[in-house]
Amino acid sequence: MIQELVMAAAGAAAAAAVYAGAAARVVKQYERGVVFRFGRLRDDIRSPGFTMIVPLVDRLHKVNMQIVTMPVPAQEGITRDNVTVRVDAVVYFKVVDAADALVRVEDYKFAVSQMAQTSLRSIIGKSDLDDLLSNREKLNQGLELMLDSPAMGWGVAIDRVEIKDVSLPETMKRSMARQAEADRERRARVINADAELQASKKLSEAAGVMSDQPAALQLRLLQTVMAVSAEKNSTLVLPIPVELLRFLERATPGAEQVPSSAAASPTPPPPLSEAYLKGRAAAEEAIEDLTGSSVEPTHREPDH
Repeated sequence: MIQELVMAAAGAAAAAAVYAGAAARVVKQYERGVVFRFGRLRDDIRSPGFTMIVPLVDRLHKVNMQIVTMPVPAQEGITRDNVTVRVDAVVYFKVVDAADALVRVEDYKFAVSQMAQTSLRSIIGKSDLDDLLSNREKLNQGLELMLDSPAMGWGVAIDRVEIKDVSLPETMKRSMARQAEADRERRARVINADAELQASKKLSEAAGVMSDQPAALQLRLLQTVMAVSAEKNSTLVLPIPVELLRFLERATPGAEQVPSSAAASPTPPPPLSEAYLKGRAAAEEAIEDLTGSSVEPTHREPDH
């Protein structure tokens, strides 16, 4: 009798162990458990940890609640300004309602992927090329809104959407490179012209200072010679313009200013000085004493 009771207890314990093994479930921290009893959804969502279900009656489905990173394949389209581009993106989303993610859509990951591709094509057709290249933040927000609206009905929340790369045809790349090069050339010319204007103003001020102090121009010339000779050159060629010589001649103290009309006409001979006339008269008298009165100088007038 006792042996039969022991065997019955052992059988019950074994049956309980088998039942417990079939009913016991463990839900991880990043998961939620959804229970279907005879195919009907149970309201209670199993939280992380140890849980029990009814074997052969309940079915437990675990849903991952982590953020899913899904790349969107490159989509080729034509922008609003008729440029063919290829754009790829990446979508970050997560499940916020485990029951809706299982009941309302067959495969929420596939659904989000297809919807992201369709929305990306729509965004390409509504945008200009400049927006795709420089205004991506606005396009990312537009994609997120387009994906988030239907995804909320599936128990999925779109965390963010990012456009990864925009591929352009080679002809368009060359055209954009030429445009950028022309723009840089234009800015370089404007900068050079501005520098020339500023330099001309400074040179004009320097010329005004040098005109007041003529020695400053000579000192500047000597500084230029020293700067050139510092390069260890054996031969130094220093061209001096004629205008510089005229400027130095006018700036020399005691120099007379010659009128322009006088410079154009032939220069008259300079007047004879008094000392020259006296010397010439003394020389004529000496010649007269040596030759006698028969020799008359050619410049003396005959006596009347």
